[in-house]
Amino acid sequence: MWRGAISFGLVNVAVRLYAATEDHDYHFFQLHRKDHGRIRYKRVCTVCGEEVTFDEIAKGYEMDDGRLVVLEPEDFARLPITTERAIQVLEFVPVESVDPIYFQRSYLLEPENPSVRPYVLLRDALERVGRLAVVKITLRQRETLAMLRARDDVIVLHTMLWPDEIRPAEFEFLGQEVSVRPQELDMATSLIENMTGEFDPTEFSDDYQRLLGDLIEARAQGVEVPTGPPEEPAGGDVIDLMTALERSIAQTKTGDEPAAEKKPARRRTTAPKQPAGGGRTTAKAESGGRSKTGSAKSKSASGARADSADTESKTAQGDKARSPRRKTTGRKRTA
Repeated sequence: MWRGAISFGLVNVAVRLYAATEDHDYHFFQLHRKDHGRIRYKRVCTVCGEEVTFDEIAKGYEMDDGRLVVLEPEDFARLPITTERAIQVLEFVPVESVDPIYFQRSYLLEPENPSVRPYVLLRDALERVGRLAVVKITLRQRETLAMLRARDDVIVLHTMLWPDEIRPAEFEFLGQEVSVRPQELDMATSLIENMTGEFDPTEFSDDYQRLLGDLIEARAQGVEVPTGPPEEPAGGDVIDLMTALERSIAQTKTGDEPAAEKKPARRRTTAPKQPAGGGRTTAKAESGGRSKTGSAKSKSASGARADSADTESKTAQGDKARSPRRKTTGRKRTA
Protein backbone atom coordinates (compact mmCIF):
# COMPACT_ATOMS: atom_id res chain seq x y z
CA MET A 1 0.00 0.00 0.00
CA TRP A 2 3.07 2.28 0.10
CA ARG A 3 6.60 2.25 -1.28
CA GLY A 4 9.48 4.40 -0.12
CA ALA A 5 12.63 4.30 1.97
CA ILE A 6 13.66 4.43 5.62
CA SER A 7 16.25 7.13 6.09
CA PHE A 8 18.45 7.15 9.20
CA GLY A 9 21.70 9.06 9.01
CA LEU A 10 23.15 8.50 5.55
CA VAL A 11 21.63 5.00 5.28
CA ASN A 12 18.58 4.47 3.07
CA VAL A 13 16.50 1.28 3.17
CA ALA A 14 13.99 0.83 0.34
CA VAL A 15 10.84 -0.81 1.72
CA ARG A 16 7.26 -1.71 0.96
CA LEU A 17 4.44 -1.19 3.45
CA TYR A 18 1.72 -3.76 4.16
CA ALA A 19 -1.19 -3.75 6.61
CA ALA A 20 -0.23 -5.90 9.61
CA THR A 21 -3.78 -6.60 10.79
CA GLU A 22 -7.00 -7.83 9.18
CA ASP A 23 -10.66 -7.52 9.98
CA HIS A 24 -12.62 -10.71 10.75
CA ASP A 25 -15.89 -8.99 11.66
CA TYR A 26 -19.16 -9.88 9.96
CA HIS A 27 -20.07 -7.01 7.65
CA PHE A 28 -23.80 -6.38 7.30
CA PHE A 29 -25.69 -4.22 4.84
CA GLN A 30 -29.02 -2.49 5.20
CA LEU A 31 -32.07 -3.92 3.44
CA HIS A 32 -35.78 -3.34 3.17
CA ARG A 33 -37.44 -5.68 5.67
CA LYS A 34 -40.50 -6.02 3.41
CA ASP A 35 -38.87 -7.34 0.21
CA HIS A 36 -35.18 -7.69 1.23
CA GLY A 37 -34.05 -5.09 -1.30
CA ARG A 38 -30.71 -3.47 -0.49
CA ILE A 39 -30.69 0.15 0.58
CA ARG A 40 -28.61 2.44 -1.65
CA TYR A 41 -27.44 5.96 -0.98
CA LYS A 42 -27.14 8.61 -3.67
CA ARG A 43 -24.82 11.62 -3.76
CA VAL A 44 -27.33 14.43 -4.18
CA CYS A 45 -26.52 18.15 -4.24
CA THR A 46 -28.48 20.09 -1.62
CA VAL A 47 -28.68 23.17 -3.89
CA CYS A 48 -29.82 21.83 -7.29
CA GLY A 49 -31.13 18.47 -6.11
CA GLU A 50 -29.24 16.59 -8.83
CA GLU A 51 -27.28 13.36 -8.32
CA VAL A 52 -23.56 13.99 -8.89
CA THR A 53 -20.70 11.72 -9.97
CA PHE A 54 -17.31 11.44 -8.31
CA ASP A 55 -15.55 13.56 -10.95
CA GLU A 56 -17.89 16.43 -10.08
CA ILE A 57 -17.00 16.37 -6.39
CA ALA A 58 -14.39 18.62 -4.74
CA LYS A 59 -13.47 19.01 -1.07
CA GLY A 60 -14.65 21.97 0.97
CA TYR A 61 -13.82 23.40 4.38
CA GLU A 62 -15.95 25.92 6.24
CA MET A 63 -14.08 28.62 8.17
CA ASP A 64 -15.16 29.81 11.60
CA ASP A 65 -16.59 32.97 10.01
CA GLY A 66 -18.69 30.95 7.54
CA ARG A 67 -16.46 31.34 4.47
CA LEU A 68 -16.14 28.24 2.29
CA VAL A 69 -12.75 27.09 1.02
CA VAL A 70 -12.77 24.73 -1.98
CA LEU A 71 -9.76 22.42 -2.57
CA GLU A 72 -9.09 20.34 -5.68
CA PRO A 73 -6.97 17.14 -5.86
CA GLU A 74 -4.08 19.05 -7.45
CA ASP A 75 -3.99 21.37 -4.43
CA PHE A 76 -3.19 18.43 -2.18
CA ALA A 77 -0.59 17.10 -4.64
CA ARG A 78 1.31 20.42 -4.51
CA LEU A 79 1.82 20.33 -0.73
CA PRO A 80 5.60 20.36 0.00
CA ILE A 81 5.66 17.19 2.11
CA THR A 82 9.15 15.71 2.53
CA THR A 83 7.86 12.38 3.91
CA GLU A 84 5.73 11.48 0.86
CA ARG A 85 8.12 8.69 -0.13
CA ALA A 86 10.44 8.58 2.85
CA ILE A 87 10.26 7.33 6.43
CA GLN A 88 12.41 9.89 8.17
CA VAL A 89 13.97 8.68 11.44
CA LEU A 90 13.99 11.53 13.96
CA GLU A 91 15.44 9.80 17.04
CA PHE A 92 15.64 6.53 18.96
CA VAL A 93 13.89 6.16 22.32
CA PRO A 94 13.51 3.44 25.01
CA VAL A 95 10.47 1.19 24.61
CA GLU A 96 9.11 1.99 28.07
CA SER A 97 9.12 5.74 27.37
CA VAL A 98 6.24 5.51 24.86
CA ASP A 99 2.68 5.48 26.21
CA PRO A 100 0.58 2.90 24.28
CA ILE A 101 -2.28 5.42 24.08
CA TYR A 102 -0.45 7.03 21.15
CA PHE A 103 -0.44 3.90 18.98
CA GLN A 104 -2.95 3.81 16.14
CA ARG A 105 -2.41 1.17 13.43
CA SER A 106 0.29 -1.40 12.63
CA TYR A 107 2.06 -2.14 9.33
CA LEU A 108 4.72 -4.60 8.16
CA LEU A 109 7.79 -3.36 6.29
CA GLU A 110 9.36 -5.55 3.59
CA PRO A 111 12.76 -4.64 2.12
CA GLU A 112 13.25 -4.16 -1.60
CA ASN A 113 15.87 -6.56 -3.01
CA PRO A 114 18.82 -4.09 -3.03
CA SER A 115 18.07 -3.08 0.59
CA VAL A 116 17.96 -6.45 2.36
CA ARG A 117 21.33 -6.01 4.13
CA PRO A 118 20.67 -2.49 5.50
CA TYR A 119 17.17 -3.63 6.47
CA VAL A 120 18.55 -6.55 8.48
CA LEU A 121 21.20 -4.24 9.95
CA LEU A 122 18.56 -1.80 11.22
CA ARG A 123 16.37 -4.63 12.54
CA ASP A 124 19.22 -6.28 14.45
CA ALA A 125 20.46 -2.95 15.80
CA LEU A 126 16.98 -2.11 17.14
CA GLU A 127 16.82 -5.52 18.84
CA ARG A 128 20.29 -5.17 20.37
CA VAL A 129 19.76 -1.74 21.91
CA GLY A 130 16.08 -2.27 22.81
CA ARG A 131 14.98 0.98 21.23
CA LEU A 132 12.12 2.31 19.11
CA ALA A 133 12.74 4.58 16.15
CA VAL A 134 10.61 7.74 16.11
CA VAL A 135 9.75 8.52 12.48
CA LYS A 136 7.48 10.57 10.27
CA ILE A 137 5.60 9.16 7.29
CA THR A 138 2.87 10.40 4.95
CA LEU A 139 -0.01 7.99 4.33
CA ARG A 140 -3.14 8.89 2.39
CA GLN A 141 -1.99 12.50 1.97
CA ARG A 142 -1.56 12.97 5.71
CA GLU A 143 1.74 13.18 7.58
CA THR A 144 1.76 11.24 10.80
CA LEU A 145 4.10 10.36 13.64
CA ALA A 146 5.10 6.69 13.82
CA MET A 147 7.38 4.17 15.52
CA LEU A 148 9.60 1.46 14.09
CA ARG A 149 10.37 -1.67 16.10
CA ALA A 150 11.75 -5.15 15.47
CA ARG A 151 9.29 -8.01 15.78
CA ASP A 152 9.48 -11.61 14.53
CA ASP A 153 12.45 -10.93 12.22
CA VAL A 154 10.76 -7.96 10.50
CA ILE A 155 10.44 -4.24 11.14
CA VAL A 156 6.96 -3.12 12.16
CA LEU A 157 5.68 0.43 11.78
CA HIS A 158 3.06 1.76 14.21
CA THR A 159 1.34 4.97 13.25
CA MET A 160 0.68 7.28 16.19
CA LEU A 161 -1.59 10.09 17.24
CA TRP A 162 -0.21 13.58 17.70
CA PRO A 163 -0.15 14.87 21.30
CA ASP A 164 -3.01 17.32 20.68
CA GLU A 165 -5.19 14.40 19.56
CA ILE A 166 -5.07 12.77 22.99
CA ARG A 167 -7.97 13.91 25.14
CA PRO A 168 -7.19 14.81 28.75
CA ALA A 169 -9.04 12.91 31.49
CA GLU A 170 -11.30 15.55 33.02
CA PHE A 171 -13.52 13.58 35.38
CA GLU A 172 -15.19 14.92 38.49
CA PHE A 173 -13.88 12.20 40.78
CA LEU A 174 -10.28 13.28 40.13
CA GLY A 175 -10.89 16.35 42.27
CA GLN A 176 -12.33 14.36 45.14
CA GLU A 177 -10.52 13.04 48.19
CA VAL A 178 -10.87 9.26 47.90
CA SER A 179 -9.12 7.14 50.54
CA VAL A 180 -8.23 3.47 50.19
CA ARG A 181 -7.56 1.50 53.35
CA PRO A 182 -4.20 -0.30 53.57
CA GLN A 183 -6.00 -3.60 54.15
CA GLU A 184 -7.97 -3.17 50.92
CA LEU A 185 -4.80 -2.32 49.00
CA ASP A 186 -3.06 -5.40 50.41
CA MET A 187 -6.00 -7.61 49.45
CA ALA A 188 -6.17 -6.15 45.94
CA THR A 189 -2.42 -6.66 45.53
CA SER A 190 -2.75 -10.27 46.68
CA LEU A 191 -5.58 -10.87 44.21
CA ILE A 192 -3.49 -9.45 41.37
CA GLU A 193 -0.56 -11.68 42.35
CA ASN A 194 -2.81 -14.77 42.44
CA MET A 195 -4.17 -13.97 38.97
CA THR A 196 -0.81 -13.14 37.41
CA GLY A 197 0.39 -15.16 34.42
CA GLU A 198 2.33 -14.74 31.18
CA PHE A 199 0.34 -13.16 28.35
CA ASP A 200 -0.37 -15.52 25.46
CA PRO A 201 -2.84 -13.98 22.99
CA THR A 202 -3.57 -17.39 21.42
CA GLU A 203 -5.33 -18.45 24.63
CA PHE A 204 -8.03 -15.81 24.15
CA SER A 205 -10.95 -15.99 21.74
CA ASP A 206 -13.61 -13.67 20.40
CA ASP A 207 -16.71 -15.23 21.93
CA TYR A 208 -19.06 -12.65 20.42
CA GLN A 209 -17.69 -13.38 16.92
CA ARG A 210 -18.21 -17.12 17.43
CA LEU A 211 -21.76 -16.72 18.76
CA LEU A 212 -22.63 -14.32 15.94
CA GLY A 213 -21.41 -16.90 13.41
CA ASP A 214 -23.58 -19.56 15.08
CA LEU A 215 -26.56 -17.21 14.87
CA ILE A 216 -26.03 -16.56 11.14
CA GLU A 217 -25.57 -20.27 10.43
CA ALA A 218 -28.71 -21.16 12.37
CA ARG A 219 -30.80 -18.59 10.49
CA ALA A 220 -29.37 -19.79 7.15
CA GLN A 221 -30.40 -23.39 7.91
CA GLY A 222 -33.77 -22.39 9.34
CA VAL A 223 -33.13 -24.02 12.70
CA GLU A 224 -33.65 -22.74 16.20
CA VAL A 225 -31.43 -19.82 17.08
CA PRO A 226 -28.88 -20.76 19.77
CA THR A 227 -29.25 -18.89 23.02
CA GLY A 228 -26.61 -17.90 25.53
CA PRO A 229 -26.50 -18.66 29.25
CA PRO A 230 -29.30 -17.15 31.36
CA GLU A 231 -28.56 -13.68 32.64
CA GLU A 232 -27.94 -13.31 36.33
CA PRO A 233 -30.71 -11.41 38.10
CA ALA A 234 -30.03 -7.73 38.61
CA GLY A 235 -29.11 -6.68 42.08
CA GLY A 236 -28.00 -9.78 43.94
CA ASP A 237 -26.15 -9.77 47.22
CA VAL A 238 -24.78 -6.39 48.24
CA ILE A 239 -21.32 -6.88 49.68
CA ASP A 240 -18.66 -4.44 50.77
CA LEU A 241 -15.30 -4.04 49.07
CA MET A 242 -13.32 -6.10 51.58
CA THR A 243 -15.78 -9.01 51.38
CA ALA A 244 -15.62 -8.94 47.58
CA LEU A 245 -11.82 -9.01 47.68
CA GLU A 246 -11.76 -11.86 50.19
CA ARG A 247 -14.16 -13.95 48.11
CA SER A 248 -12.18 -13.24 44.95
CA ILE A 249 -8.92 -14.33 46.57
CA ALA A 250 -10.61 -17.47 47.92
CA GLN A 251 -11.78 -18.36 44.41
CA THR A 252 -8.28 -18.00 42.97
CA LYS A 253 -6.93 -20.28 45.72
CA THR A 254 -9.58 -23.01 45.53
CA GLY A 255 -10.17 -22.89 41.76
CA ASP A 256 -13.95 -22.45 41.96
CA GLU A 257 -16.15 -22.01 38.86
CA PRO A 258 -14.51 -20.65 35.68
CA ALA A 259 -11.23 -20.13 37.50
CA ALA A 260 -10.93 -23.94 37.74
CA GLU A 261 -10.56 -24.11 33.97
CA LYS A 262 -8.22 -21.13 33.65
CA LYS A 263 -6.02 -21.01 36.69
CA PRO A 264 -3.48 -18.21 37.07
CA ALA A 265 0.15 -19.07 36.59
CA ARG A 266 1.23 -18.09 40.09
CA ARG A 267 -0.68 -20.01 42.76
CA ARG A 268 0.12 -21.21 46.23
CA THR A 269 0.04 -25.00 46.64
CA THR A 270 -1.97 -26.52 49.46
CA ALA A 271 0.79 -28.93 50.36
CA PRO A 272 4.55 -29.08 49.66
CA LYS A 273 5.72 -31.29 46.84
CA GLN A 274 7.54 -34.46 47.84
CA PRO A 275 10.68 -35.73 46.11
CA ALA A 276 10.42 -38.73 43.81
CA GLY A 277 10.63 -42.02 45.64
CA GLY A 278 8.36 -41.29 48.56
CA GLY A 279 10.09 -38.43 50.39
CA ARG A 280 9.14 -38.64 54.08
CA THR A 281 9.58 -41.86 56.01
CA THR A 282 7.52 -41.05 59.08
CA ALA A 283 4.91 -43.42 60.44
CA LYS A 284 2.17 -41.12 59.16
CA ALA A 285 3.52 -41.25 55.59
CA GLU A 286 3.93 -45.04 55.76
CA SER A 287 0.38 -45.38 57.04
CA GLY A 288 -0.90 -43.11 54.25
CA GLY A 289 1.01 -45.15 51.66
CA ARG A 290 -0.70 -48.39 52.71
CA SER A 291 -4.26 -47.36 51.84
CA LYS A 292 -6.52 -44.37 51.30
CA THR A 293 -8.65 -45.54 54.22
CA GLY A 294 -5.66 -45.56 56.49
CA SER A 295 -4.69 -42.14 55.19
CA ALA A 296 -8.13 -40.73 55.92
CA LYS A 297 -8.03 -42.14 59.45
CA SER A 298 -4.57 -40.75 59.98
CA LYS A 299 -5.70 -37.30 58.81
CA SER A 300 -8.71 -37.43 61.05
CA ALA A 301 -6.66 -38.44 64.04
CA SER A 302 -3.69 -36.13 63.65
CA GLY A 303 -4.97 -33.26 61.48
CA ALA A 304 -1.74 -33.40 59.47
CA ARG A 305 -3.32 -33.41 56.02
CA ALA A 306 -0.13 -32.40 54.17
CA ASP A 307 1.70 -35.47 55.48
CA SER A 308 -0.72 -38.06 54.03
CA ALA A 309 0.13 -39.84 50.79
CA ASP A 310 -3.41 -39.33 49.56
CA THR A 311 -3.02 -35.55 49.80
CA GLU A 312 0.43 -35.77 48.18
CA SER A 313 -1.05 -37.68 45.25
CA LYS A 314 -3.82 -35.13 44.76
CA THR A 315 -1.36 -32.26 44.99
CA ALA A 316 0.93 -33.90 42.42
CA GLN A 317 -1.99 -34.43 40.07
CA GLY A 318 -3.07 -30.82 40.46
CA ASP A 319 0.47 -29.58 39.84
CA LYS A 320 0.71 -31.72 36.73
CA ALA A 321 -2.57 -30.40 35.33
CA ARG A 322 -1.77 -26.80 36.14
CA SER A 323 -0.44 -24.94 33.12
CA PRO A 324 1.98 -22.01 33.66
CA ARG A 325 0.45 -20.05 30.76
CA ARG A 326 -3.26 -20.16 31.27
CA LYS A 327 -5.83 -17.42 31.16
CA THR A 328 -6.87 -15.95 34.45
CA THR A 329 -10.33 -14.96 33.27
CA GLY A 330 -12.75 -15.90 30.54
CA ARG A 331 -12.93 -12.36 29.26
CA LYS A 332 -11.31 -11.27 26.14
CA ARG A 333 -8.53 -8.82 26.63
CA THR A 334 -6.53 -7.36 23.31
CA ALA A 335 -2.70 -5.42 20.25
